[in-house]
Amino acid sequence: MNMDRLGWDVPHNENYEMDQYDNPTAWYSLLLQDGKVLGGARVMPTTSTWGKHTYMLRDAFRGTIDTIPERAMPSEISTPMVWECTRLVVSDNLRTQQQRSEGLSLIVDGLVEIASQQGASELMTLSTISLMRALRQLGFPADQMGEPYRDPGDGRRYAVLRMPIPSAHHAIAAE
Repeated sequence: MNMDRLGWDVPHNENYEMDQYDNPTAWYSLLLQDGKVLGGARVMPTTSTWGKHTYMLRDAFRGTIDTIPERAMPSEISTPMVWECTRLVVSDNLRTQQQRSEGLSLIVDGLVEIASQQGASELMTLSTISLMRALRQLGFPADQMGEPYRDPGDGRRYAVLRMPIPSAHHAIAAE
């Protein structure tokens, strides 16, 4: 799953990709099959701080990431109740739409589980607007917040999405 294809500026070598948000405040939901990663995403609380970085959308809101417009976030968020999801990837080895949907659902279930166990009630992410439709089709109540924008690098439309963690999930995590 090489990020070069997506045009993301992520430091990497032949075996690893890591950016400033791959730090001890991050958690990961991975989709594994036979010991190989077929997809995953990163999640971290909006209270995260590691060196001069907080979390991606807050740093963008503060103007320190020039590839994401500040207006994408309507306001600065810093609460243990909201966690940011980033770097969602799904392998091309999941070839059918059903495989990709099932993989996405498992990854998002993992993100929900991680954040819920830490007391969060909401997830947010910067993603293509099409992800909002895909999440809704899978039963996740995603909505848009902030202004959408078109990325000049890849031409796609992006927006900050938010998704409440279902209260039923909180009850399970509390047990």
